[in-house]
This record gives sequence, structure tokens and C-alpha cells, in this order.
Amino acid sequence: MNGIINFFKPKGMTSHDAVSLLRKTLKTKKIGHTGTLDPNASGVLPLCIGKGTRIAEYLLDSDKEYIGELTLGSRTDTQDIDGKIISSSNKIVSEEDIIKAMSRYIGDVSQLPPMYSALKHKGKKLYELAREGKTIERTPRNIRIYEQKVLNIEDCRKIIFYTKCSRGTYIRTLCDDIGMDLGTYGYMSYLLRVGAGSFKIESAYSIEHIRKLNLEEVSKIIVPMDKALDHLEAFIVPEELYSKLINGVVLQFNLMDEIKVNKLLRVYCKNIFIGIGKISRIDSQFYLKMDKVLII
Repeated sequence: MNGIINFFKPKGMTSHDAVSLLRKTLKTKKIGHTGTLDPNASGVLPLCIGKGTRIAEYLLDSDKEYIGELTLGSRTDTQDIDGKIISSSNKIVSEEDIIKAMSRYIGDVSQLPPMYSALKHKGKKLYELAREGKTIERTPRNIRIYEQKVLNIEDCRKIIFYTKCSRGTYIRTLCDDIGMDLGTYGYMSYLLRVGAGSFKIESAYSIEHIRKLNLEEVSKIIVPMDKALDHLEAFIVPEELYSKLINGVVLQFNLMDEIKVNKLLRVYCKNIFIGIGKISRIDSQFYLKMDKVLII
């Protein structure tokens, strides 16, 4: 079994727990995830199986989609519902102001990573330091929010919203920032990841569903590596270069589409997915170098 399973992680399960659970269920050790999903969140968590673990790094950068709930009036130390309330406000905010504030967080945004995160400082995770009562100076990071929509507002206090964002975006920090922007406080009270790259919640499988399948049925729900990488453009190499290609020889071409230069590509030869490569240009010559050969 080699590829990706679109796993539905339930609330309360860590990403590491999901990997361990699937290892036991499928009786295979070679399983990894493509980026953590907070324990109090549920939804899409692509899990790499077998040789699929070798493409995890290429899936980490995929955009994410969420449906979340922002609750106004309180601020917590973890920026979510599981934290301790550290500030409160009775300010009433209008629906119009809420919608305007949400729309201001579309595009390139500078975001300060929360202390309660898996980021590391001198080899120690920030959330471990936070639990010790320590606060470490962090550097703001640039993220991008491609789309953000308010889906429902209840009593001008609870806001259900949809967000499509870049890798590394903390939705609970987004909720905290929007609360402050509105002149009150806010925390993330619910989070569902509905998409991670090409993996969508409609085609995600729960552990209960997977446990009912035999190995042949499991193999049918595993997404092939090249399909999981369909956000990368495909490049076809002539059949006579097959041997050189799989042995990592840099290939030279005279004519090349400029669009493909300096971008990661899915490389095929003889109708077989070979792996991931990148084309560079030196003067008028183009060179294809394999970044990773994945042929099974």
C-alpha cells in the first residue's frame, strides 16, 4: 500500500494518535501525517502510507479550508475554548462591524504564532513552555487568507465563518485578532477542517469506516501519489530517456515552456509516474533534475 488516505480526524484525537491508530488498523508501520491538526479540531487529515510518506513534504504547503466558530466577549490563554478565560468584555458589536472586521483579514496578513503551539524554541515546544508559565518572544509570520465568508451570526456573539488560507495559519489566533480588532475579545469555539489541498471532507474516511474494510477495499480508498500531487504541473519525458531518468541523470532539453522553469513538476515517462523534478535554465538550454524519484 503506497499513497494517501484522506482521514477524518475526530475531535479529541491528536494527529499523532491518528497515525498510531491507523498503523494498528492497517498493520503497517510506515504511516505519517502531512501537518498537525489541533486535538480540539476535527476534519481532513491526509495520512501518508508506505512510499507515500516520501511526498509528505510536498503536501505540507497545500492550502487549507476551515469552518470555524468565533465567540466574542472573552479571551482565553490558548485562544480557543479549552483555555482559561483571562479577559472579558460586555461590549455589544453590530453584525455590520463583524462582517467588516472579517473582511479586513483577507489577503496577506501578519500573524504572531501563539504560545500554545507546536513550534519550537531551543528544542522545546512552545506549548510546553506556556504550561510552565513562560512566554517567549516570537516573530510574526506572513500568511495569506484567500477567502473568508461569514456564514451565520447568532446574537452578535457567535460567528460561524469559512476560511481558505495558506499553510501555517492559526485560526484561533485569527479569532483572537478579530476580537481585538472589534474592541472586545474573542476565542475559537469550534473548528472543522473541510479541505487540505485536493483532499476534501466529502471524501474523508473515519476510523470506524476503515476498520470495516479488508485490505483490498483499503487499497481502493488510497489516493495514488501523483493524484495527491495534482497541484503540481505534469511533465512528460520521452521514453528513450527512461533509464537515465530513473537513475537521477540530469536531462538536457533544447525547447521548453518557460512556465515550467524553476517549479516542482510531476514527472512521467512511459505512462509511469517517476517522481518530482525541477527544470532550470542556463542560457538557452533547459535541464531537468529529479528532486525525488518515487517509482514503485
